[in-house]
Amino acid sequence: MATSMARSGLRSASLLLRRGAKGKRSFSVSAHDDAHETAKWEKITYAGIATCTILSIYNLSKGHPHHEEPPAYPYLHIRNKEFPWGPDGLFESKHH
Repeated sequence: MATSMARSGLRSASLLLRRGAKGKRSFSVSAHDDAHETAKWEKITYAGIATCTILSIYNLSKGHPHHEEPPAYPYLHIRNKEFPWGPDGLFESKHH
């Protein structure tokens, strides 16, 4: 136990020597760099929002192709048994 305490004491002493007399930790970026990065990504975000909005408006304003109606084949609506709710389909309009 005494050896582990001595090791931790040596580690803390070596950290103090590395930091110098100030006792401050040196970080890789400063507060100015953080503010600059934040402002840069805020501008990029606003530019991306504007670009996506413009592209969406352009794509939605263009026409889209209309295809011909498929022919009404008589065999598609064969009813061999009455529905429980009546002779017509549940969501079909009545032609009577």
